[in-house]
Amino acid sequence: MTDHTDRTKSADHLGPTDHDLDDTPPSADEALALIREQQSALERDQLSGIPWILGVWGVAWTVGFLALWSGYEGGNPWFRLPLGLAAAIFGVLLIGSIIISAVIGMRLNRGVRGPSNFSGAVYGIAWPVVSLGAYLIGVALAVNGMDSTLQSLYFPAIYALVAGAMYLMGAALWRSIDQLVLGAVIIVAGTVAPFFGAPTNNLVMAVLGGGSFLIAAAVMNLGLKRGR
Repeated sequence: MTDHTDRTKSADHLGPTDHDLDDTPPSADEALALIREQQSALERDQLSGIPWILGVWGVAWTVGFLALWSGYEGGNPWFRLPLGLAAAIFGVLLIGSIIISAVIGMRLNRGVRGPSNFSGAVYGIAWPVVSLGAYLIGVALAVNGMDSTLQSLYFPAIYALVAGAMYLMGAALWRSIDQLVLGAVIIVAGTVAPFFGAPTNNLVMAVLGGGSFLIAAAVMNLGLKRGR
C-alpha cells in the first residue's frame, strides 16, 4: 500500500505522462491540415468511379463507331459488317454505357447531401433531357426530308456537341481541368467529323472521340492514385 501511494505521488510530481501528452489537443494548423487531408480523401473516394465511366464510354464510342464505319459501303477496307448488325452493336454499347454510368453515378452520390448533391442531380438529369432533344430534332429533320447520308452525319455530330457541352458544364461545376479538356476535344471531334463525309466521319468519332474518353480515363485514374 505504501509503495503504491509513493508511486502515485511520484507520478503527480513528475507532471503529465505520455498518455496525457497523447490527449493534448492539436494546434490550429494541425487541425486544419487534418481536415484538408480528410476532405481530399473523401473527394478522391467520390471521384473513384469517374475513370470507370469514362472508360466505359471510351470503349462504347471506339467500338461502336468502328462498327458503324464497317457497316457502310466505302467504310472499313478490310471487312464489312451488315449495317443492321453494326447499328445493333452501337445501340447495345450505348444502352450498356448508360446503365453502367447510372449505377456508378448513384453509388458515387450515395450519402451525399447539400448544394453539391443538387448540382449533381441537375447535371445528371440534363444528360438524358438534352440528348432526347437532340434526337427529336434529328427525327424532325428526317421527317422533313433529311436523307440517310445527312442523318449519318448529323447524329454523331450533335451527340458529340451535347456530350462536349455537358463536360464543359461539369468542369465549371466541379472546377475539373480533366473534364474541361475532354469536353473541348469532344466538341472538336463532333465539329470536324462531318467535314470528312460519310462514313469516314464514324472513323473520326471512334479515334478522336473514343480515344479522348480512354485517355481521360487513364489520366484521371493516375491522378487519383497519386492523390491529386
